[in-house]
Amino acid sequence: MMRLKARDPRWRERLDRRRKRWLRDQAQVLDGARRILEDVRKNGNRAVLRYTLKFDGVRLKAADLRVPADEIAGAVAECDRAGLAALRLAARRIERFHRRQVRKGWSIGGRSEQIGQRVTPLARVGLYVPGGRAAYPSTVLMTALPARIAGVAERVMCTPPGPDGEVSPWVLAAAGLAGVTEVYKVGGVQAIGALAYGTATIRPVDKVVGPGNAHVAAAKRWVFGEVGIDQIAGPSELLVVADDSARPDWVAADLLAQAEHDPDAWVGLVAVGSGARSRNLADRVVEALNGRLRNLERRRIAAAAWKRNGLVVEAAEMEIAAGVAAAIHPEHLSLAVRDAGRWVDRFCCAGAVFVGGYSPVAVGDYVAGSNHVLPTGGAARFASPLGVDDFVRRTGVVSMSRAALEGVGDAAMTLASLEGLGAHAASIGVRLSRKG
Repeated sequence: MMRLKARDPRWRERLDRRRKRWLRDQAQVLDGARRILEDVRKNGNRAVLRYTLKFDGVRLKAADLRVPADEIAGAVAECDRAGLAALRLAARRIERFHRRQVRKGWSIGGRSEQIGQRVTPLARVGLYVPGGRAAYPSTVLMTALPARIAGVAERVMCTPPGPDGEVSPWVLAAAGLAGVTEVYKVGGVQAIGALAYGTATIRPVDKVVGPGNAHVAAAKRWVFGEVGIDQIAGPSELLVVADDSARPDWVAADLLAQAEHDPDAWVGLVAVGSGARSRNLADRVVEALNGRLRNLERRRIAAAAWKRNGLVVEAAEMEIAAGVAAAIHPEHLSLAVRDAGRWVDRFCCAGAVFVGGYSPVAVGDYVAGSNHVLPTGGAARFASPLGVDDFVRRTGVVSMSRAALEGVGDAAMTLASLEGLGAHAASIGVRLSRKG
């Protein structure tokens, strides 16, 4: 963990080094991902099954890859009532949030001329859900529900099998709740390849979305262009901006909640206050974090992330803190400050912003309703959370009568001539009996 003051430029150097390291690590896995993808493209199911045995330790047959519909429907019976109630609550809230994102087509003009935009769903999408030794039903909901709301007809989920060769009943129950139409026991690079290129069992999709490890991220880089992708996801990130109104143990708990994801997770605190106030707050948060860390089940992972990528920056005032946040563009940003609501607009430089002490980041992972598939690695500077827009395409529509073309044709021909594109001008002029 590095601790600095905002006026010390080394915090930027630390962050840049961390991001360059992740990019360097990505470069190391890109070649391996490419070889696996080429194998899947060439050998289909045979390659998928071979890599499933190699990486997941599970021997499957081609007939085992698809999870039967009755197994998805029956998964609910294997889940306890409290867990199912939580899944259903999450699904309702996620659906309510994402229904507000639905974009409608439009047109302007009259009988002579109309221009507009059509919004239509993709036909078939791939939903990647990490798994294997862990289960992430929340990611099923976060990916499948926006796709269903967008109107995607075929929502295809790939997730690694567990050690027993099966998919967690919780993941299958979430798939049933969210309306997933096909589920396959395939993970890793081979899953991305199967979704992009297709096999005898898995038909190719139009787009692949969902989080994954560095190998999955590398595979998504390679298949982009063959299919669409949502984003290249890196390790989880959290920046907490706190002042002396924040409870240090709550801030520490939030930092550890992100640090336990991955040894490469990045967690940072900007302690705001003049003089000794920021230093005292930082001391109390670090003390609380170290205390909580001792009893954490995933303490080795969290401790590695904190030691390797933890950052504490002392800032004299909120405007300085805003500058730090704007330079980082973190995946998650928590505002643990007094009057937090008034600062939201100043801190909209993150994938998701959590406002006030009673808005822990973890609630956004599950039941708040906003999406937890978020831009990482500074990509929040230009990218957005996964949403309904990721599952539709927008098409421009132009309809003109002769009279309408007469009104704008000369200008269009002039612009075509300026660009030296004579055939463009001629394609307009021939309709208007002009030379072009």
